[in-house]
Amino acid sequence: MGALALVASIARLHIVAIGAMGALTFGFVFTGERPWLVAGLAALDWFVVNLLNRVVDLREDTANGIRGADVVARHRGLVLTVGVAVLLASLVATAVLAPLLLLPRLAFHALGFAYNWPLSGGRRLKQRYFWKNTASATGFVLTCFAAPLLAAHQLITSTTAIAATAVFFVLFELSYEVLYDLRDVEGDRLADVRSYPVVHGIDGGWRIAFGLMAASCAAVFSAFALGLVPWRVAIMGTAPLIQLAWSARVRRRGITSKDCIGITWIGVALLAGWHVWEALGLPGA
Repeated sequence: MGALALVASIARLHIVAIGAMGALTFGFVFTGERPWLVAGLAALDWFVVNLLNRVVDLREDTANGIRGADVVARHRGLVLTVGVAVLLASLVATAVLAPLLLLPRLAFHALGFAYNWPLSGGRRLKQRYFWKNTASATGFVLTCFAAPLLAAHQLITSTTAIAATAVFFVLFELSYEVLYDLRDVEGDRLADVRSYPVVHGIDGGWRIAFGLMAASCAAVFSAFALGLVPWRVAIMGTAPLIQLAWSARVRRRGITSKDCIGITWIGVALLAGWHVWEALGLPGA
């Protein structure tokens, strides 16, 4: 593995990218402006939380064959120090330069610490049934919805449209979480992480993932039919359809880490394509 590929794997660059593109996209949908600062902070926040997560998850990452786990194990102290230092420095800078964004960032990282470390009842949020995936989805809501809305100079859509879009987004994001859980079953069992596939079995996990994708697609198309969201939001419902077709194919041979990273990059590419469509003023823009 090359040095750049190793860094990308350790930092989970695919998650960093989807977090940043989500903030940029939904910020633009709701405000008509692309919130570059918010997107940059979203990238930074997901970089930090994933870096700290790598330190905590060494046991299950090793069991699941996650690339870079051996490097993190050898340099655990350095990785932890870099993550905490970057977080503290960026929070100070945010307090000075963009104080409105400090609250969602603090909430995001408080959630991240509870997810990664046993702060309540001796168990991490990651180990708790239902709350594991809900916590991750909440993190994306904070970076992709709350932060852009707090930084907005204006809103070009209604609160009803924002709520309907959030329902679609959360259902779709949860489907990603379950796909990753299907990849991580062995390590999650070892670490006593009660994910849906661990509790309900592989077939049960796939049924939940498929159900979430179908529900997210139905939610956004229904919202469009009811006049709650514009077409530029409804078109995003094609993403869970693409993921459904991809998942049906992958299920037959078993999902891998490469598959999860690949489908996340497909999501990044779809969001980037959406911005190109908007910039060109094509139908529905």
